[in-house]
Amino acid sequence: MQLLKGGPVSALILSGVALGLLVLAPLGPLLGLWQYPFSLYRLMPASGCVAAAAVILAVVTLAREWSHLRARRVVILSVALVLGAVLAYLPGQYFLTRRTLPPIHDITTDTDNPPAFSAVLAARAAEHAGSVERRDPNLAQLQKAAYPDVAPLQTSLPVSQAFNEALFAAKSMPGWTIVASDPGAGRIEATQQSRWFRFTDDIVIRVTADETGSRIDMRSTSRQGRSDYGVNAARIRAYLVALRKRIG
Repeated sequence: MQLLKGGPVSALILSGVALGLLVLAPLGPLLGLWQYPFSLYRLMPASGCVAAAAVILAVVTLAREWSHLRARRVVILSVALVLGAVLAYLPGQYFLTRRTLPPIHDITTDTDNPPAFSAVLAARAAEHAGSVERRDPNLAQLQKAAYPDVAPLQTSLPVSQAFNEALFAAKSMPGWTIVASDPGAGRIEATQQSRWFRFTDDIVIRVTADETGSRIDMRSTSRQGRSDYGVNAARIRAYLVALRKRIG
């Protein structure tokens, strides 16, 4: 009962601690205080657990002490409940996504002959990123099981026109930075940073001729980590949707 009497303030404090842990998660790696795995696999789960405790305490206090609570304490509990629920959801969503998707971070529309990177290789080397030249043989099977819809786009446009449309669509993608475009090689390279942890992902688009006109392949891969939480597949889908809208 004593805990419930101090429930409003305690729940709000717990929510504040959860918020602080969640804010520290991306700041630590950016400031060089610790490596990102500590944030992803320690701070974020801790934030979620503390937030869940805040929610439980707020709900129990509201349920058992409702008739004795003044308006100010109800407001505090409501703030703690809403804030705690939001803060518990974010790490929980990451955890569930990580559990349901395979631990891969290199996705392509052509698993037999993935588009090759060139212009971004120096930046990847500077960040000590993993190799993009030697793909794990198991990647193709894992990708096809998790993302069976990731496939090349085929169009009747000639290669030169298809390349121009592919480049225009790439330039229109929110958050993308075009690193290089080579019409002769039919290759476009770009990067995109995540909003929260500022992770950099690399993108390459390849336009080649085929029997019907042109084939457009894409590859998106992370510089760090083993699991991308489905980000690279989602990026490929979003780009191909935007490109299909352009070329019909």
